[in-house]
Amino acid sequence: MSTPTTNLDAFAAEWQDWHREHEERLADPHGFLAITSLHWLGEVPTRFPDAPGAWSTGREGVTVVLDDGEELVVDGAVVRGRYSFGVIPERGGINAVWGDAVIEVAKRGGQDIVRPRHPDNPLRTAYTGTPAYSPHPRWVIAGRYQPFTRPRPTTVGAAVEGLEHVYDAPGRIDLELDGRELSLTAFPGHGPDSLIVLFTDATSGVTTYAANRVLPVPPPDADGVVTLDFNRATNLPCAYTDLATCPLPPPENRLPIAIETGEQIPYERR
Repeated sequence: MSTPTTNLDAFAAEWQDWHREHEERLADPHGFLAITSLHWLGEVPTRFPDAPGAWSTGREGVTVVLDDGEELVVDGAVVRGRYSFGVIPERGGINAVWGDAVIEVAKRGGQDIVRPRHPDNPLRTAYTGTPAYSPHPRWVIAGRYQPFTRPRPTTVGAAVEGLEHVYDAPGRIDLELDGRELSLTAFPGHGPDSLIVLFTDATSGVTTYAANRVLPVPPPDADGVVTLDFNRATNLPCAYTDLATCPLPPPENRLPIAIETGEQIPYERR
């Protein structure tokens, strides 16, 4: 027969397994902790010390011109000389392999960027994990998803000053937390019909990262009910590195209460 203690132990063990997998992805040899620089491309071809070739962008998209002896591997094929990545869609990206490094070519906030990722970057090799609150079932909240008639273009700021992101918000999530009625704008998640919520709360800048945290939300059920497990609120890459272009929460997602669960300020920012 289960007891409240054993139920809490099982809940915590499941969270620990999830968080361990999350941290393994974060510390991937070519993850965000491996980024060594962030370069904003223009029309003039420019070389960078941590990537091969001279890089530029224009109406036909991103182009690199590789010198003799330089090469990249793109989609499994070796490329030399002049190579065009084409026009990259917003929030899209292509990873070009260069030895044991990856050169990320992407578009963020309407601008083309190059962001090299080197496995031996000290931020990655010194990473020892992210502190977090102890998980508790009280932070698993039921909400109701209210889809908009059509997705609403929603402009938010970014961790990079002057940059903006535009997301097509498919709907909002209504919930009650600590006796308060809240309504959170949801953005598309990474899986079919899944959602994410960007938010700050009264712990932001105190025990949790000041700019943002992100909460993945599974797809709504047939009645529009969603489960928000705030224990699984995580940091975005900008919590670890200034070389990230993470979005900031919309105003309605800046919560007036303390969400004392999920990931805290990384050791690297303390």
